[in-house]
Amino acid sequence: MTTIIAGRFQEQAEAQGTIEELLRAGFAREHVSTFYCNPPGQHGTYALGGDADKSQGAKESDKGVAKGAAAGAAVGLAAAPVLGPIGAVTGGLVGAHIGGTMGAMSEMKERGETSEEDQANAVGERRAGMMVAVRVSDQDFEDRAVNVLRSLGAADIERAEGTIENGDWVDFDPLAPPTLVQHARAGHPGQAPQRRL
Repeated sequence: MTTIIAGRFQEQAEAQGTIEELLRAGFAREHVSTFYCNPPGQHGTYALGGDADKSQGAKESDKGVAKGAAAGAAVGLAAAPVLGPIGAVTGGLVGAHIGGTMGAMSEMKERGETSEEDQANAVGERRAGMMVAVRVSDQDFEDRAVNVLRSLGAADIERAEGTIENGDWVDFDPLAPPTLVQHARAGHPGQAPQRRL
C-alpha cells in the first residue's frame, strides 16, 4: 500500500484535464485513477423484489407508514359524528394518507436518516463526483499532487493509503470517511499548471 492523493470534480472534462496536468507534472499514467463516486447511500446495488431485498431504511419507513396510517385513520373516524358516514370514510382515507406520510418521515428522522441535502453537508461523508486519484512516492510528489488538484479546482482533496494498479484504485472504499488535506507543505515550489485556452 502507498499514499494516494485524490480530489473530487463535478465534470468529467475537469477530471480529464486534471489527468493531463498530472502527467505533465511527472506522474506515471498507471499511477493515476479516475472514476465516478456515487452519492451517499447509493454505493451498493440492491435488487428489486420482496422484503428481503429492502434496505434497513426502507423497512423502517414501512413501519412508520403503518403507524402513521393507523393514527390518521383513527382521527378520520373520530370525525364521523360531525361529518356523517361518508365523512368517516373520507376522513379515514385522508387521515391515513397524511398520517402515513408523517409516520414515515418521523421514523426516518428517529433513525438518523436525512435528506440528500443534509447528507451532502454532513461532516466526514464522501460526496458524489468524478474522483481523480494519484499514487505518490514521497512528500515532494504528495505536495505536487495537492497543488495540481487544488489549482484546477478539486474539492475535498484527501489523503489515503491504498493501491493503484494500472490506473485502477483497487481497494477504494466509498464508505470510508475521507481524510482531507488542507494544503501542501509551506514553501513547496508549487507545480501549478498553466491553463491552456
